[in-house]
Amino acid sequence: MTTHHPDGRSDESAIRPAGPSRRRLLGTAGAAGAAGLVLGAAGGALGTAVATESPTALATVGRNRVPFHGVHQPGIVEPAQAHGHLIAFDLVADAGRKEAAALLRRWSRTAEALMAGETPSSRLHDTGIALDAGPSSLTVTFGFGRSFFDRTGLTAHRPAALEPLPPFSADELDAKRSDGDLWVQIGADDALVAFHALRALQREADGTARVRWQMNGFNRSPGATATPRTARNLMGQVDGTNNPRETDEDFERRVFVPSGGDPAWMAGGSYAVLRRIRMLLDDWERTPLAEQEKVIGRRKSDGAPLSGGSETTPVDLEKRNAGGDLAIAADAHVRVTAPETNGGAVMLRRSFSYHDGFRDDGAPDAGLLFIAWQADPMKGFVPVQRKLDRGDALSRFIRHEASALFAVPGGAGEGEYVGQRLLEG
Repeated sequence: MTTHHPDGRSDESAIRPAGPSRRRLLGTAGAAGAAGLVLGAAGGALGTAVATESPTALATVGRNRVPFHGVHQPGIVEPAQAHGHLIAFDLVADAGRKEAAALLRRWSRTAEALMAGETPSSRLHDTGIALDAGPSSLTVTFGFGRSFFDRTGLTAHRPAALEPLPPFSADELDAKRSDGDLWVQIGADDALVAFHALRALQREADGTARVRWQMNGFNRSPGATATPRTARNLMGQVDGTNNPRETDEDFERRVFVPSGGDPAWMAGGSYAVLRRIRMLLDDWERTPLAEQEKVIGRRKSDGAPLSGGSETTPVDLEKRNAGGDLAIAADAHVRVTAPETNGGAVMLRRSFSYHDGFRDDGAPDAGLLFIAWQADPMKGFVPVQRKLDRGDALSRFIRHEASALFAVPGGAGEGEYVGQRLLEG
């Protein structure tokens, strides 16, 4: 039986996007590298993302497709793409639960079609921006901010984990670029595919939600290196060695909310902490190489810990050099953020670098759109950031300028839209 919804669409039409493939020649063949895990910071709160899989030939980039439906939403464990857009919305004054449900239904239908490389069935005329491209590993991820529950009359269903993040002494936060009722994360390995999704979802929100803030990011393109390598951040550091992996025994419980958890509608979901972290690149680039490596605790050339070995060698926090000093300085980033120094706190970092031009003083407005995923931010991000706040050598080279926390529900099943268990529960 076909069920009809407040926006006038049926379940059947909502899950079966119409229209031809965006690129018949490429089609939608090819699986995304979902088995590989995105890597984040070198054990800490800075992180770009890369997957350690076999190299991707550029000719195949457009054919890679990530499924929309699943236990978890896409865009969390998949390899971080070359291009990213983050956008937050606030519901308009007269929009409530019913309008939010209709919007999430439209968004889910559009995201499903675009991720399949198809032209979405929409109330709006498609722009044609990505007509020549395949799916290009496109992922679209949706989340709810704390204020969303007030706006929709759902405060009784707001997760305790959405309590505001505590203030940190190094914060220089811009409220206009922080928080939001709704959040959308878009990633793709083709810039036009990513922008097409951004524009389609923004247009679908018209009349229901307005843009609060929007940020653009990037990572290394697939196939850019001769062999798979951990990415580097804009400081030039190999960045992402110690991220948790899907093969870890405790990965699921650290990253995703379990079935039977509280609230029930968050089963299979996760909590995303977003921080816009500007890097003081002029100061960093004037710092001698040996001092840069001391600040991080790793060699710049290959990411190996200063305690010895290769990039993947476990960091030896007890190792001392010939002079008797700690090989990894007491305030080195990898020491301060190591799980063993933070009560075992772990988070999955899947971030994008950004460059927004130059400031009035000529310094680059560039850094990291840091995104951390965890089952509970009070057990993931917060203890690590508190430790960083008390004494991280890297802190004098970075500024935290925006912050947000979102509840990202589990993935939509066939015939569902993202957030349906909350909005129709």
